[in-house]
Amino acid sequence: MSTTTEPAGPVALLGRPVRPAAAPGSPGQVLALVRAHGELTRAELVELTGTSRSTVAARLDALVDAGLLAEVTPVATTRGRPPTRFRFREEGGVLALADAGATGVRVAVTDLGGRILDQQRHDLPVGIGPEPWLTEVLGHLDDALRRVGVTRAEVHGVGLALPGPVDGDAGTVVSPPIMTGWDRFPIRDWFAEHLPCPVVVENDANAMAVGEHRSAHADRSSMLLLKLATGVGAGLVIGGSVYRGFDGAAGDIGHIQVTAPDEGPAPACRCGNTGCIEAYAGGWALIRDLRAAGHDVSSVPEVVALVKAGDPSATALSRRAGRFIGIALSDAVSLLNPEVVVIGGDLAAAADHLFAGIRESVYARSLPLATRRLTILPSTQGDLAGLHGLAAAVADRLYAPERVDAIVAAG
Repeated sequence: MSTTTEPAGPVALLGRPVRPAAAPGSPGQVLALVRAHGELTRAELVELTGTSRSTVAARLDALVDAGLLAEVTPVATTRGRPPTRFRFREEGGVLALADAGATGVRVAVTDLGGRILDQQRHDLPVGIGPEPWLTEVLGHLDDALRRVGVTRAEVHGVGLALPGPVDGDAGTVVSPPIMTGWDRFPIRDWFAEHLPCPVVVENDANAMAVGEHRSAHADRSSMLLLKLATGVGAGLVIGGSVYRGFDGAAGDIGHIQVTAPDEGPAPACRCGNTGCIEAYAGGWALIRDLRAAGHDVSSVPEVVALVKAGDPSATALSRRAGRFIGIALSDAVSLLNPEVVVIGGDLAAAADHLFAGIRESVYARSLPLATRRLTILPSTQGDLAGLHGLAAAVADRLYAPERVDAIVAAG
């Protein structure tokens, strides 16, 4: 485990699309514009909102009084005093985040702009059940808060990413294949008893997709994030926003079933079905197959280490896994025609052989028009993509224009 501090900068909010739900020139819209642009002057806000200078000045005063904006000290020039600029007050509190996979969780504390102040990874399987898992995560978050030098009272929002279908409105996971005992457990309510602030519950692949899109691909209108780790999942960004599906089940690409006559009997999957992509190509499936080949492995990093060392069994299985993943991905590419596919997760560290297998299947099976300009890339954010996405999701909830308007109106 290690504690890291990132350089300054609201990484998780870069490229955030601004779609204010409040009236033009309202406090919520003004704050949304400042957050999106980084810093703005009164004149720039007048132009962007289409409202009068006096209205903008009143909104800025209210937002400064509410502790949401701060003035940037002008730098003197030979041509006179430059106009005052306003910035989002990122140091006004912190966010507490936990990005979970099947076997571990990465906890972090960030400032309100998404800059990571402290983060650590812990081995913690979600299969132990919701209350033991949440209790341990809360303890890790308390440790992180102490390292940063803040208290629970300074936490403005909590974000949790979990490896299962999420009902974001209810703050629960629904019928998760690998999370025994979690079905509809009131996660948000449990956390709110300990940290009385807004709690966002998100699917892990969706959180990664938001983090990757806003950090590196904000100019792309559509993106598919493929998470390859113990399991296999996907997050979809369509029209600049995450697409979750009607019941939050969109992106469960790992449980698409395939027929592979040359492979013998279809392997059993953890979800109870047979022949799922994950049962052929998930990290747990590679561990199973490598053990059968005589290797003493028990984790995805150990699988990756064997691939990088050039072990013949590991490299062959990695390329085979890529081909199976590519079968499911090719269907998604033909259906959705994304601009870019980003591949992340612990298993993606075995990139060369895995990517070769994925590209082989995608370009052989997808419609030529759908792949003509398709880009398949590795993650730019690595292990931190989910945290960046969670920070953005929590901040979007906290500073939704209508919520900011209510805060300012309440005085």
